[in-house]
Order: sequence, then C-alpha cells, then structure tokens
Amino acid sequence: MPVNVLASVEETVNREELLQKAKEVGQLAEKYADETDKNGRLPDEVLDKIKEAGFQKLLRPKTYGGQNLDYYTFGDIIRTVANYSVSAAWLTYFAIIHETWPAFLPKQGREELFGSDALMADVFAPMGTVTNDPDGEGYRLSGTWNFCSGVFWCDWIALGAAHQMRDGDAPEVSLFIVHKKDITIIENWDTIGLRGTGSNAVEVHDIYVPAHYVFPLQRVLDGAVAPDGNYEEDYQIFNVPYLAFFLAGFQHVAIGAVERLVQNFREKTEKRVRIFNNNANEKNAGTAQRTLAELNVQLTALKALSNDYAARLHRYQDAGLRTLDEEEREQLFAMRGYVAKTCTEMASRILITMGGNAVYKSDGSERFVRDILAVAAHPTHQYEDALAGYGSAILGFKGHPIW
Repeated sequence: MPVNVLASVEETVNREELLQKAKEVGQLAEKYADETDKNGRLPDEVLDKIKEAGFQKLLRPKTYGGQNLDYYTFGDIIRTVANYSVSAAWLTYFAIIHETWPAFLPKQGREELFGSDALMADVFAPMGTVTNDPDGEGYRLSGTWNFCSGVFWCDWIALGAAHQMRDGDAPEVSLFIVHKKDITIIENWDTIGLRGTGSNAVEVHDIYVPAHYVFPLQRVLDGAVAPDGNYEEDYQIFNVPYLAFFLAGFQHVAIGAVERLVQNFREKTEKRVRIFNNNANEKNAGTAQRTLAELNVQLTALKALSNDYAARLHRYQDAGLRTLDEEEREQLFAMRGYVAKTCTEMASRILITMGGNAVYKSDGSERFVRDILAVAAHPTHQYEDALAGYGSAILGFKGHPIW
C-alpha cells in the first residue's frame, strides 16, 4: 500500500476540547513532578483528572459511550500530555486503549466491564498458569506479572497466560480478566524513569475467571472480533489490525517528551552565558545554532513518521483490514523502533549539550531524559529487534514472532 496515499479522515469534532483537556492533565501532573518521582506514583488527583476528561471512553464502541476518534487526534492527546509529564501521558494512553479489549468479549463481559465505569489495566506477557475449572465453563488463574501500569487506580486487570481453551486445539495467549479485589499488588516499581506510572507487579492465586472474562488475544491478532456476533460492525477498532493500533501510542509518548526537551534547549540557549568561552552568549554560537536546527529537523521528521503511521491505520480502517502481511507488520515495528531510538539519542544529546546545570533535578530536563530511556526499553519498539524483524521480512523471511 503506497505510503503517500492518505485515507479520507473524519476529523474528530471535539478535537480542540480534547487537546485542552490533555494540556490540563499534563500541567496538573507537572505540578507534582518531584512528589511523583519520590513516591513512584502519580497523585490520585491526576488520575481523577484523566477520568474526568473522559479519555478512557473515547475508543469504546459507541453503544458504550465511545465516539469517532481519528488517529491523529489520538496521538496528539498523548503527545500533549507528554509535553508536561511522561508518566501521565503513559497512563492517558493506556486509559484510552485498555477500554478497547472489552469490546472483544461476549456481551455479558462487555456490559459488566463497561458498566462499572472503572479504569482498566493489563499485562500481555503470558506469565500465568491456567487450569480448566470443574464447572465446565470457566478457568482458574495463578501467577505473578511485573509491569502492571496504573494498577493502583484500576478495578479491572487483564493478565496474560498461554492455555488451550475449551474450544481450542493448542495453547494460545489470552488475557484473563480479574477484579482488583482478587489481586495482590507487589510494590516493586523502583525505576530510572516512568516512575509516576506505578507499574508494580501483581499476583493472583487460583482465582476463578468466567469464560466471558477472557480476552482471546491471539484470535484477535488473527482477525477475530466479538465471539458472540453481537457487536457494532462499524466499530473502528474491529476494522484495523489490533496490535498495530494498540501499540501506536508509545511513539507519541516519546515524541511529546523530546519535544519538551527541544523547547527547553532553545530557552536555555537563548539565555545561556558560557563562562569558559569568554562569557559569550550561547545563542550567538554557530554550534548551538546548528544543534538547535538539527534537533528541530529531527523532531519534524519524527512527527511526519508518526503521522504516516496514523495514515496507515486510517487506510486499514477504510479497507476493514484486520491483519497485515509480514513486511507491512514489521515495517510498523521498525517505525516504532526508529522513533524510540531517535528520541533517546536526541534526549541524551540535549542534556549533555545544555551543560552542567541541566543535570540538577530542579531543572526538570533530566527527568524527561530518564523517562524517554524508560519508554525506549519497552519490548514493543526495541530498535535492534525491530530493525532485525523488518530486514528479515523484506528478504522474505519471518519477522518478529509477536511485534
């Protein structure tokens, strides 16, 4: 599919309102930046603000309060929050996407989860152990999962496990949905960055999971929709490759963060005096001017790449395309990996070039650098894996087994 052919996009009618709400979430989170770094979690007020903004409902089916949300606005919401707080952007992104997987449940599960009006968390990693319950319908789940982002504020937690389902013929990865009251939170989130996400471990022991609380992840990745046939056929997330959509927001988190660093670099360059350079004004230095120009060109290129990714999602949606060929799938992985790697390189360069004063925590820039490094460590866009997978697919081989 040619990358220069844009799909017709129905613009989100309340785009400006949503971006204003995103700005307010980010600004509120930034007020608590030091406290957040110390405590390893955002204050409850920030999550209340995310929920008050209604971001979690944006990509639900319309029957359950969703709306048409174009993928450009989706990305801009996340990026706007990240201009102020990377952790808040991460949780805003997750609040939006996590309320898409209930749409793939049987009607009873959909209505119970959406009807609870509660935030949701998940861990895709298939770390759990599952057995069939003697009732002949449900399952029993045990295990420990790290990296459960936002778990402090979520009532429903979907946890990954590989199991041969009752109607299957081989083990497959699914997410088994449990209520917060049935989990134990292990507070082990002591990290270099993304500290405010509170991405602690969770543990469950022999918890019953009814069949209508199982999100059949592997089947959805293979193109399945709601299993009981009772769903909105024009629901936008039923008409795109699920993983390509689900992973799209990470790049916007990173771009929004590095955009703030470029802004910080410009502001400091305009005011900086170089004591060891004969008290020269830094803004007059050709080296600083070239660095600023290069950073802005890189930022423009990253935004263009993320816009191309959004355009592809719209084309898939127009075509009702739920699965991709190997090369296209891996190209998206490579695009995400390229954004992550470039953002880390830009962030490190900015911090070093701004000089010694930038390493103080009171400056704030070092926090954005740490957060970008933490974002880039996520497996869904690790550069080496991404480019190896894409190169392999270009040559006609299999790419990455998942991403």
